[in-house]
Amino acid sequence: MPRAIWSGSVSFGLVNVPVKLVTATSSKDVRFHQLHAPDHARIQQKRVCSADGEEVEYAEIVKGYDLGGGRYVVVEPEELASLDPEGTRSIDIEEFVDLADIDPLYFEHSYYLVPDERAAKPYALLVEAMQRTGKVALGRFVLRTKQYWATLRARDGVLVLATMLYADEIVAIEDLGVATTEQTAPSERELAMATQLVESLATEFDPTRYHDEYREKVLALVEAKAEGQVIAAPAEPAPAAPVVDLMAALEASLAAAKARGSGAGDGEAPKGRRKASA
Repeated sequence: MPRAIWSGSVSFGLVNVPVKLVTATSSKDVRFHQLHAPDHARIQQKRVCSADGEEVEYAEIVKGYDLGGGRYVVVEPEELASLDPEGTRSIDIEEFVDLADIDPLYFEHSYYLVPDERAAKPYALLVEAMQRTGKVALGRFVLRTKQYWATLRARDGVLVLATMLYADEIVAIEDLGVATTEQTAPSERELAMATQLVESLATEFDPTRYHDEYREKVLALVEAKAEGQVIAAPAEPAPAAPVVDLMAALEASLAAAKARGSGAGDGEAPKGRRKASA
């Protein structure tokens, strides 16, 4: 099991469930180091003063908040420490809501909450109650001196905690300047074709069908170069042609989707995919 990064309890009403917080995701990004081209030695980063170009010792560095116009407010570590939230070892559930009511934009990072050795029964009780009601818990907890707003939901018999973004961290749609459907006014025929295209591609969610093709190509490139192979530069991809006739593009897309569906057999939709409605 992954190493616990926090331990405490989930508190709802007068019930406390001892739990441990472990990571639920594992980044697979390919990371590179910066090297000196002639000898492949690692590049070191230095802290340099922008005023005189001299290297600065870590002990001489302070934190400053940018007020603009080259003005900063210097804040001491002790001043920040005095503002740290009280480091309680509890996730205090404040309310329960429907998962469908939470816009996915608010979700930040996900973790698993696993029961402490002594808490198997109350943990199972909370998980089962949340599964039966279909509710998601909202609460707050402190991790590494920062207070988080979080959701707890049941997934396959385990509690999943997701830290949440605050409302003022979400960019308002009104600020995007995107034209609304009322302004663009698609025709009923265009809307019917687009709806039929969506339905023809509808299927059950299966995340295993997707994988990071770019990462796989990068790792294959690294392995090939490590074996001494010479890699030819790929040709520049042709630019995509702009859509001129929207209806023609919809009709061609729908025909291609139907052709893929008919390839599964006599009237059978591909595995996991619904047949398109007529």
